[in-house]
Amino acid sequence: MARWTGGIDREHRRVVLAAMIGTTIEWYDFFIYAICAGLVFATQYFAALGKDALILSFATIGISFFFRPIGAVIAGHLGDRIGRRAMLILTLLLMGVSTVLIGLVPTTAAIGVSAPVILVLLRILQGLSAGGEWGGAALLAVEHAPADRRGIYGAFPQIGVPIGLLLANGVLALVAAFTTAAQFLAWGWRIPFLLSVALIVVGMLIRSRVAESPVFEEVRRAKARSSIPLVPLFRHHWRLVVAGALLFAANNAVGYMTTGGYVQSYAVKSLHLDRSTVLIAVMISAVAWLASTLAGGWFADKYGRIRVYQVGFVLQLAWMFPFFALINTRDVGLLVVALVLFSVGLGFTYGPQAALYAELFPAPVRYSGAAIAYAIGAVLGGAFAPTIAEALQSGTGTVYSVGAYLAVVTLVGLVTSFFVRDHPGRALDPGEASTQRNAEAV
Repeated sequence: MARWTGGIDREHRRVVLAAMIGTTIEWYDFFIYAICAGLVFATQYFAALGKDALILSFATIGISFFFRPIGAVIAGHLGDRIGRRAMLILTLLLMGVSTVLIGLVPTTAAIGVSAPVILVLLRILQGLSAGGEWGGAALLAVEHAPADRRGIYGAFPQIGVPIGLLLANGVLALVAAFTTAAQFLAWGWRIPFLLSVALIVVGMLIRSRVAESPVFEEVRRAKARSSIPLVPLFRHHWRLVVAGALLFAANNAVGYMTTGGYVQSYAVKSLHLDRSTVLIAVMISAVAWLASTLAGGWFADKYGRIRVYQVGFVLQLAWMFPFFALINTRDVGLLVVALVLFSVGLGFTYGPQAALYAELFPAPVRYSGAAIAYAIGAVLGGAFAPTIAEALQSGTGTVYSVGAYLAVVTLVGLVTSFFVRDHPGRALDPGEASTQRNAEAV
């Protein structure tokens, strides 16, 4: 950390760490649900649907994604109007409360059809929070960073995702190790959700102590804030929103094989591997994803954001079918190898994202643009990736059909990357707003 942040004062380092820690808590909460959708919810809340229970359980992950753009619009509007810092606190609180309540929802056996309805409604609240969280965290980090280090600084909120995945799988693995299978399904799975209370307190304390983005302060002083940021965003920069969404969709669909719980479910239920062992394997891969995400941000400062994206997409394509071949061996060691190498391409297509998005959009609409592009990309990519994967596997009888689907999505991202102009180090202050209208995807 010191090597990457040398020359930056303590306040700026505090901002970067706050963005990372807050994002970690947000995604821990989000991933706990996604993993339990494959391991728990199908039997506890959707069992009446028989063989379709698992597909519907995965579908509830996707439903929340349709509310991400709404959360992005609300948080983007307020973030461009009242500041990044306030929205970071609000989104964290919404996610935390929703997560704790999920841990308290009775099962279908206890209260009938109301149980899955309440579960889905709380998942929707998680989606609203996730839609607004990332844009604020990414911009706070990047807008505090020096121009030549935006890639690595922007990578710190990005690694909140693999750390959140690491924590989510770790806590679930620990609970699974100390409970029987019956106890885990009956009450053990609720513990990680209820632990979110402590995480909320920690996150709120950290985020309440950081300074507002200096770029936003300049926007406020220059009176450059837009009364309705969505209007100039879609009037002048809609191509950038589309391009940003497609880039993220290609990363997100592939990433949701583990973050969405599909690989865990497939390994446990189809290959009959031990639940705790699979969760530990995913934890190891999360460490690799964290490292490759930081590397992606660092390389983005040296070689450009788009070049790193392209390398990452090629790595995703190259490893797609070997990934599933190694998993199918049922060998735990090869499962770890498959997941670790799978994570490298993911990191290279995720690490540069915060810096790229910040440099794409002008200051008065930057929060809205970044958040909405991210949210739409999540809908197109990860929303129903686990559901589609489960349906393809069930329909074709082979997991390689899932690999083909992910290869196509990755190709879309790779092609899109050749139509996006890279502007590393460009000015982020409101003075560049008028000239940036032409910085479109072509």
